[in-house]
Amino acid sequence: MQVRTLRTIVAGRPAITTARTSTLVEAARLMKERNIGSLLVLEGSRLAGIFTERDALFRVLAAARDPATTTVGEVMTPQPQTMHPDEPFVRALRVMFENRFRHLPVVEFGRPLGIVSVRDALDEDLVDLRWDMEQREVARE
Repeated sequence: MQVRTLRTIVAGRPAITTARTSTLVEAARLMKERNIGSLLVLEGSRLAGIFTERDALFRVLAAARDPATTTVGEVMTPQPQTMHPDEPFVRALRVMFENRFRHLPVVEFGRPLGIVSVRDALDEDLVDLRWDMEQREVARE
């Protein structure tokens, strides 16, 4: 079975980004237009954070913040975990599973190339992940 790298998954899919100063309304509209669940937040060309649907739900709606005046920088997840594009996708799936998040920025030389999500998984990736997790469990025993 061929190992898919993160680079192959994000290739041809430009990173969808926003600035820390964007309002939540602007960010939500962009996410709706692109049919995506997260945005990479940049400072210049460097990754500063990630803004996800869960951030909108928990840090904005549940906190009764005004989305017209609240900025992405106020509610994003700063300095998110990232992975290098040459890592195998199954490793990214494991990281997302173990850390209980669904979006993982792919970064090279400090610059975001894109983002992978659990929705990018194919059946064979999930089989690989299950086998890998079972092997880890056996090793712990």
